[in-house]
Amino acid sequence: MIRGTPIPSVDSREKALTAAEAALEKKAYDLVVLQSEHLSTIADYFLIATGRSDVQVQAIARGIEERMVKDGMRPLAVEGFNHAHWVVLDYDDVVVHIFYEPARDFYRLERTWSDARRVELPAPIQAQIEGLRLHALG
Repeated sequence: MIRGTPIPSVDSREKALTAAEAALEKKAYDLVVLQSEHLSTIADYFLIATGRSDVQVQAIARGIEERMVKDGMRPLAVEGFNHAHWVVLDYDDVVVHIFYEPARDFYRLERTWSDARRVELPAPIQAQIEGLRLHALG
């Protein structure tokens, strides 16, 4: 994993959406982007996504990190990668949480951040989510 400092000129919302697209490319599901800048100094946005296995959680984390590096952004820290039940990628103003399904059910971060605003995802991301959902059902 590559670590460093994020480039501050990138808009926080765009950074969160870029990470969301990268997560979806690795078949992450139950993806949520929360705007938290009005609630906390920890981050402006949280991305929460789920993988169906520890291997998929690692693949999602790698995919996000590779995409962000390609766009000139490196995480300040990566936690939980080896165990892969809850991986955190810290991009300063955007914090990405990737859960293995049972861990997400247990920790329920959305409940912790229930006052955060849920970001309406752009149409291309929504279409990608819908395509993954239909693929999983079919």
